[in-house]
Amino acid sequence: MADTRRCIGSAKFGIEAHEAPVTEFPAQPSQKDGLGRMCKPHWNAYTNALRKASIARKAAEAAPADPEPIAAPEPVKAKRGRTAAAPAAEA
Repeated sequence: MADTRRCIGSAKFGIEAHEAPVTEFPAQPSQKDGLGRMCKPHWNAYTNALRKASIARKAAEAAPADPEPIAAPEPVKAKRGRTAAAPAAEA
């Protein structure tokens, strides 16, 4: 077995591919050789970036794009057909 292995990195999250010692790769039983494709520090950075992207996406979906405009109050109609902005309060 080789002493170093290629960590694939992630272009989306700015993680550069590089050579790393085999001991830095986590066990991945589903892979043919039994090792992961990213070294442990970059795997942690990758999953952290995925989590932050998911949180940002959910926050963007939850926030309304444009707030609803607030309508001006409708004028109140007086008894004799006159309109007024609001009923006058007499003291």
